[in-house]
Order: sequence, then C-alpha cells, then structure tokens
Amino acid sequence: MTASLVSTPQLAAGASVRKRPTRRVLPGFNLTLGYTMLYLSLIVLIPLSALVFKTFTLTWEQFWAAVASPRVVASYQLTFGASLIAALVNVVFGLLVAWVLVRYTFPGKKIIDALVDLPFALPTAVAGIALTALLADNGWVGQVLAPYGIQLAFNRNGVVIALIFIGLPFVVRTVQPVLEDTEKELEEAATCLGATRWQTFRFVIFPAIAPALLTGFAMAFARAIGEYGSVIFIAGNMPMVSEITPLIIIGKLEQYDYAGATAVAVVMLGFSFVLLLIINALQAWQRRRSGAAT
Repeated sequence: MTASLVSTPQLAAGASVRKRPTRRVLPGFNLTLGYTMLYLSLIVLIPLSALVFKTFTLTWEQFWAAVASPRVVASYQLTFGASLIAALVNVVFGLLVAWVLVRYTFPGKKIIDALVDLPFALPTAVAGIALTALLADNGWVGQVLAPYGIQLAFNRNGVVIALIFIGLPFVVRTVQPVLEDTEKELEEAATCLGATRWQTFRFVIFPAIAPALLTGFAMAFARAIGEYGSVIFIAGNMPMVSEITPLIIIGKLEQYDYAGATAVAVVMLGFSFVLLLIINALQAWQRRRSGAAT
C-alpha cells in the first residue's frame, strides 16, 4: 500500500540518484595499485631481493660459517639481549611518562611532551656522541661514578643506555593516546566500589592499555635491533664483548666480504620480518579491542 503511493517518476529519480557513481579524489583502483606496487618494488622488494640473491652465492656450509661463527653469535646475544632489556625498561618508564603527560597538568608540560620526540628528530650519531660525552669517565656523569668502579660507557652498559634512549618515544607515543581515550568514569566507579589504587590500575586501567603497551614494546624492541649510529660511539666495539651485529655487517663490507655481510643481514632481516608480523598482529588486536569497547 505504501509503495503504491509513490509515483513512477519519483522512483525513477531515486534509482538514478542511487546509481550515480561516487566521485573519488584519488584516481582509480587499478592506477593507484599499480603505482603502489611499482613504488614498493623499487624501494623495498628489489633491494631486499638482491640481498637474498647475493646470499644464494654461498653454499650451506659457507652460509653457516658466516652466520654462526663465535664472534657473530656473540654479537647476536648482545644485540638481542640489550634490545630486550632496553625495551622492558622503556615499557615501565614509557608508561610512567605517558601517564604523567596525560593525567597531570604542570608548568613546562608542553616542553617535556616535545622532548619525548627528540630521539626521532636527533641524528643517531649525534645521540651517540652526546651520550658518550656524558657517560665517559671524564664526562659529567661518568666522572662522578668512576671512583666507585661504575663504568657506563665503552661496554655493554653503554649499548643498553643508547637503546633505551632511542626506543622510549615508541612506547610513550603508543600508550599516550590510549590513556587519553580511557574513560575516567570507570576508575571513579571502581573507587566508589571500594577498590584500592592498585586494584583500579590492575583490573580497570591495565587491561585497556595492555595491547598498546605490547605494541610499544615490540616497536621499541624492533627499533633497537637495527640501531647502529648511536651505539658505535658508546659501545667500545670490542669483539666478543661489546660488538653489535650491525657493526659485524659493516666490518665484513669493509673487508669486501659481501656474501658474508649479506648472509648476516638476511638473518637480521628474518628476525625483523617476524617482529613486523608480531607488531601488525598486536595493532590489529588493539583495534579489535577498541572497536569492541566502543
């Protein structure tokens, strides 16, 4: 009955409106997809393929000897161990920094918020030189600690400190927007129900920020694995002691051992690819939790 009251010209006009194609700002799908694949091939896929193909010039015995020598294994242990420690430290203190920036108002807050991004903009070599000048035995901090036998530069401690410096912004900038979107009414309700501060954080706040915290940890860990510029100045670069894997690759290139350098680089590429998959999975999990919460 209701459909019969609508005239035929009105139906035709409505159909023409529905069939009108949507005008998009960007060109068509085929053109943009083709440009995207061409760009990614030139910038990413072709260089990485060349890296893998160069490694194929080695036999399995040569490849294993290049990537599993005691010196290279020691660099793996330092690189991944220091990166893990730095990422764990950044999870704790990155959460504290993000909490202060979100929940409190104080003089100079915008300046501190801007300083968090300093490791992003600062050249890594400059960061390494600055940390070395600060923590060496004749530096401002190092000369105070040296009489007590505490040495923070030119050993593994310097590697961890440099990786903490470059990885902190990843945790802060990942957790900060999630804290801003967290509903304070839930905290107030938990307090009214008699929950302590620790219970409120554990059962209300932490479950909401856990995916973002894990994402920030994975990003800081992945960034630390590939760090080179800020570490070589403060590490001391002693073989089997404070030599990171990127420095091993540089050393092989300087010795014209291109196949050996690419072999070690392929191992690092494999770990980086796995970390990338983990980061994407964590980000997808975070989006699903955010969608379910809304």
